[in-house]
Amino acid sequence: KTAALLLFCLLGAAAAAEPYQVEFEITLKKGEKAKFTVEVYPDWAPLGAARFREIIDAGIWKAARFFRVVSGFMVQWGIPGKPSAAAEWREKKITDDPVAKSNERGTITFATSGKDSRTTQVFINFVDNKNLDGMGVSPSAR
Repeated sequence: KTAALLLFCLLGAAAAAEPYQVEFEITLKKGEKAKFTVEVYPDWAPLGAARFREIIDAGIWKAARFFRVVSGFMVQWGIPGKPSAAAEWREKKITDDPVAKSNERGTITFATSGKDSRTTQVFINFVDNKNLDGMGVSPSAR
């Protein structure tokens, strides 16, 4: 089921190099909510971690939804709910980080459509997807 991502962020450490936490509140179905916490690791992927913080600070995931679930692989979200924001952020691509942490179960990675094409879409690995490591896909959180 599609779940609306309502974002209530609690950013932990202020220093850019320190891991920090973000709490997400999601709507599972009408009247039913749940929360999950993401810990972002700048030492795994400095550019990805900085982009994650930039997205949180800008509030663009407040109306984002899980839109792609692939059983045995991952769940993806991150397209801004506001069309003008989606158009703006689609052009804000960041350079790939070298892979410092493997795509293990529970890690979060920016989706990519090719080299240096990361924007706002991320996914949570349901299983160990170490094959992504060789493609240059670098996790930045879990």
